[in-house]
Amino acid sequence: MADSAKPLRERARTPTEDELAGVPWLAVLAPADRAAARRQIVIANAEPGDVICRIGRPATYWFGVVEGLLKMSNNPGQGPAVTFTGVPPGAWFGEGTLLKREPYRYNIEALRQSAVAGLPIEAFHALLDTSIAFNRFVLNQLNERLGQFIAARETDRQNDPDTRVARNLAALFHPVLYPGVGQLLRITQQELAYLVGLSRQRVNQALKSLQARGLISIDYGGLRVLDLAALRAYAPD
Repeated sequence: MADSAKPLRERARTPTEDELAGVPWLAVLAPADRAAARRQIVIANAEPGDVICRIGRPATYWFGVVEGLLKMSNNPGQGPAVTFTGVPPGAWFGEGTLLKREPYRYNIEALRQSAVAGLPIEAFHALLDTSIAFNRFVLNQLNERLGQFIAARETDRQNDPDTRVARNLAALFHPVLYPGVGQLLRITQQELAYLVGLSRQRVNQALKSLQARGLISIDYGGLRVLDLAALRAYAPD
């Protein structure tokens, strides 16, 4: 059986040193905690369409994106399909679900080939019980994510497509939640269209408008943000 045909859990492997170097929360841990966490982190290579988290399934890992792009969405069989957010490199997600030890209320799906890291739930709770630094990291994650979703609700009420593209794009450059992105996000216009809920053609028009205003640069293979503050505050003339 080819690896891509196996369940994601069965594709788990030991992370490389470069992959571990991209895990942001490891740096805040005490040496003993960091060594223990490094031993327990696993990596799986997800193919486009692979579901990492599924609505109704119990949470067993705290997940992070090492490389690639995921999306968080509802169950399309229970109403209109809604994408809540994209999940780019550097992001760790699902801590709220793990804290409550409840089933997932959203799906997480790979939009392209992605390397996804996982820390077992019991290791996650052990760090919460022993590491003040880890607690601060998780608390900051929850606070930033709350602010992100409040902003997303406001964006959803915007009828102007350029505003929707600008603010959704700005959300993917969040320096705390997505520290692996930097200034250049590797994303196609079709992938951005999936996340925003517009056609690729309309996203293309919006990106050209944002570039003309000096807010972004459309680079080969991705998008570069030139003025993040203005992108977040974008409003039609």
